[in-house]
Amino acid sequence: MEWFDNGWGLTLIVFLPVVGAMVLAAIPKAKESAQKWWALLVSLVVFVLSLVAVARFDFGSAKEFQFEANLPWIKAIGSNYHIGVDGISLPLLVLSTFMMVLAIIYSWDHWEEPRNPKAFLMLMLVLATGMNGTFVALDLVLFFIFFELVLLPMYFMIGIWGDKQLRRLPGFGREVEMRLYAAIKFFLFTLFGSAFMLLGFLALYFRSGDFGERTFDIPELIALGSNGAFTGTFAWLVFGALFLGFAVKVPMWPLHTWLPDAHTAAPTVGSVLLAAILLKLGSYGFIRISIPILPEMARQWAPAIAILAVIAIIYGSLACLAQTDMKRLIAFSSVGHMGFVMLGIATLTDVGLNASIIGMVAHGLITGLLFFLAGSMSHRYHTREMARLGGNQKLMPILGGILAFTVMASLGLPGLAGFWGEFMALLGAYQPLDGLNLGVFRTAMVIGAIGTVLTAGYMLWMLQKVNLGEPGEEWVGRSFRDADRFELTAWVPLVILIVVIGVYPKVVFGATNDAVTALIQTAFGG
Repeated sequence: MEWFDNGWGLTLIVFLPVVGAMVLAAIPKAKESAQKWWALLVSLVVFVLSLVAVARFDFGSAKEFQFEANLPWIKAIGSNYHIGVDGISLPLLVLSTFMMVLAIIYSWDHWEEPRNPKAFLMLMLVLATGMNGTFVALDLVLFFIFFELVLLPMYFMIGIWGDKQLRRLPGFGREVEMRLYAAIKFFLFTLFGSAFMLLGFLALYFRSGDFGERTFDIPELIALGSNGAFTGTFAWLVFGALFLGFAVKVPMWPLHTWLPDAHTAAPTVGSVLLAAILLKLGSYGFIRISIPILPEMARQWAPAIAILAVIAIIYGSLACLAQTDMKRLIAFSSVGHMGFVMLGIATLTDVGLNASIIGMVAHGLITGLLFFLAGSMSHRYHTREMARLGGNQKLMPILGGILAFTVMASLGLPGLAGFWGEFMALLGAYQPLDGLNLGVFRTAMVIGAIGTVLTAGYMLWMLQKVNLGEPGEEWVGRSFRDADRFELTAWVPLVILIVVIGVYPKVVFGATNDAVTALIQTAFGG
């Protein structure tokens, strides 16, 4: 399969979904079944290709980019079509293709109004191209295009298929639909961050001309950065611009406020993909671009990032305890979980960066499953108010049992996937990169540990409110359909993977460890 190794494999993984969306547009609107099967076939082929990438990946050389393609693209500015994967991006690419398959399977019989499977599936496939492309792009222009491509499909998913509930919001003279408010807020926040990120990319491009030809090539910029090419006020400002672009997408406190509204208003599948994949684009940007290209600025910014990370952990937990809407609680929990990811990144150690990557994978699986479950409960009860959802375990024992399992995984129970990211992020904070302020990071470790207790508190509180006790009077005498075949087909693989990664984390670390070690050595010489 030489064709796969020379870049065609990754090219198909990236662009097959958008080609599939174009073909889907030609399928008559009345042929709903054909639309679903076509979208599922495309997503399955892309997922299988990502498994082929895993099978052919040389884990002994995980620190090197593999399956590369590097072709001239926009010669006028020196931008190339440069793609490839290493041990850092491979697990995230597989997660992206995997979650898309499960999202399409789940949506088979779950459609929010307006019922238009064709348009919704087309948006999902375009979204897949943006997500997959971000994880393989090795050129800043290409990275920016894919990074921004995810914005429009998610905007339309939220704005058209989202929650139509009317609410009176501060600053508005009338009641507004939550979906429109959330979609616009999501769009403006991410566009704001992306504008600064683009300025940072352009600054790196022009400064690289001082050391040879101007370039957008990420490996070339990493080589320049590791040799001290980007320093001083210039580097500080560029890191700040990139920080804004990536921090909004993570999202880091205090740039997180778009997330609870977007999650709460989004359709179920939109919430799943937003939590499982889109939030990872920002943290991946820190690891792929900010740290290796601007290592000295990463040192300077690391304590601030650690402080913001632990604020997010505590704030997210306390905000969860104040929620009455199940979906909004899960949304705020993502702020806390991504805080652990950013704490691991801030340590600038191999332990911390490995923690952040396995934390991203675990969060994608666990929180994605939580949003699936919340969506299915909302479909049945037509409410997400936890006070009304008590006794769910008696009404729907299979769904309730999977919810209990997923809550245990989310609170970081040892033996399940959520444990490793939190535990190793705290471990990395105890001994960060040499030269970083030990007092700041060890204080962050203690506060983060308190955050794990709060996480257990709000997750168990949610489980008690929703699952336990007796069903409310309004549900007595009504029969509820337990988890159906489409739901179980989407959920069971996630349950299995959560256990597998929890018991055998080498599933992820086998790819990431050498690549992370090489990144730290290149950037910081240790």
